[in-house]
Amino acid sequence: MDLSLSDEQRQLVESFAALYERQSSPERVRAAEPLGFDPKLWDALRDTGILDMAVGEHDGGWGATAADLALVAEQFGRAAASAPAIEAQVAARALASAGATELLTAALQGQRLITFVPRSASRVLTMVPGGAVADVVVAFVDERLLAVLIADGRRQVANLGTMPLADVSVGSDAVLLAEGATAARLYSDALDLWLTLTAAALAGAAAKAVAIAVEYAKQRHAFGTPIGSFQAVSHPLADSATAADGARLLALEAACAFEDEPGRVTELAAMAFAFAYESARDATRHSLHIHGGYGFGMECDIQLYYRRVRGWALVFGESNEALDRVADARYGAVRAARSCRPTMTVSSAPSAW
Repeated sequence: MDLSLSDEQRQLVESFAALYERQSSPERVRAAEPLGFDPKLWDALRDTGILDMAVGEHDGGWGATAADLALVAEQFGRAAASAPAIEAQVAARALASAGATELLTAALQGQRLITFVPRSASRVLTMVPGGAVADVVVAFVDERLLAVLIADGRRQVANLGTMPLADVSVGSDAVLLAEGATAARLYSDALDLWLTLTAAALAGAAAKAVAIAVEYAKQRHAFGTPIGSFQAVSHPLADSATAADGARLLALEAACAFEDEPGRVTELAAMAFAFAYESARDATRHSLHIHGGYGFGMECDIQLYYRRVRGWALVFGESNEALDRVADARYGAVRAARSCRPTMTVSSAPSAW
């Protein structure tokens, strides 16, 4: 698998990296708290085509690949951005796959903010990412894929990650997108994409956390020498840097599988999410620890990443839940293949030969 970037992909990464540098500085991220949503950032992302790139040309978009979306998500994570960009992209693809042209067009034109909830539910969708600011949430409810219209039926959920989370009630005006086996397939595809893009974002956040800690370890002195020269500081940072690189590699492998190995997407996406979450969790913890008590101060950048990466991941669940999905994808397929094999019956009757 060749993970080297094309010229177009490099330009894409540079474009979004520059956008986040301008529109999602640590000061802007703090200013967006406690809601965790920056309307100006969202407008800039939408104008740049954050939603258009997620859907095919026949649906009015650019037709970007999952790998392209993962590269953009990585920059999102490095900026700890205050917008439900990943969920909106996943929701847009789900609407396109379900043929919900009217809702998709409204989202692409900026008339409605859409989001996606990565857990199945029943009457109430809990901890919907972006639910506090979105107009429509794509959800899997009682074996049906629905576009839930958010009006008054939501309750904002305060959270340490300062994300725009909300519990959303499923009303009678929800739009049916699909049901039965079709709904389950569309939801699974959307969840695979969400896991992959969130893994890329977590890998980006982990790498940025390491970079913040390295810079601090160069500046902070103890006993007349930079603290980065001490093994108790440098070794955990080296471990975190290695893990962040591995998380990025696995996330991009999962993203490439959408085109190259579709049969492995579910397994790789969940695997990438689990590893990226653990890598980002540990990297931000090590980085915050290196800052000492200063790292807990609201004026320090590392605490933004420490809180945000946990919030991003836990709207789905702990890494063990993703690993359960890996096991189901791998061994469930094996069991299904075995059950389809013809059984050989041994007869005691004499052979015709």
